[in-house]
Amino acid sequence: MLHHVSVGVRDVERAAKFYDPVLAALGYKRVMEFMPFAIGYGTDHPEFWVQLPHDQNPSSVGNGVHVGFSARSKEAVNKFHAAALAHGGSNNGEPGPRPDYGPAYYGAFIYDLDGNKLEATLHAPAPAAKAKASAKPKAKAKAAKKPAKKATKKKTAKKKAGKRKAKRR
Repeated sequence: MLHHVSVGVRDVERAAKFYDPVLAALGYKRVMEFMPFAIGYGTDHPEFWVQLPHDQNPSSVGNGVHVGFSARSKEAVNKFHAAALAHGGSNNGEPGPRPDYGPAYYGAFIYDLDGNKLEATLHAPAPAAKAKASAKPKAKAKAAKKPAKKATKKKTAKKKAGKRKAKRR
């Protein structure tokens, strides 16, 4: 659904010193920059932007807004949180399971240097979901192995003759 998300900051170079190591913990990197105005992070194209507000007014934090980043492991969530604190961010939720958000939810929450609320989260698939997902391809594979029924010349001729009789009536 989303193509990218941006957060406003007061100083892009200052923000880069925070975001470079924090997002690197999750496997993301700086992929585009328009210094001193903006930096884009992602894996191969910018999906998250840190930038000066377009209207050139001071940045402000949206009440109720936060950005959640996907993590590939619990260790990555833990590293994200530790890197954020080590680079001047503040804690808003220690790394750990969040059973209220789902049985396989593991996340951590922090604030960046400008007060933007960020989250790193891992959504591990439930074991039952893995079993169901792997069963579907097997069923499709069995169906693909069955030979398709071929119409014989006799059956085709009988169908055509039946259609001609039906049209005459």
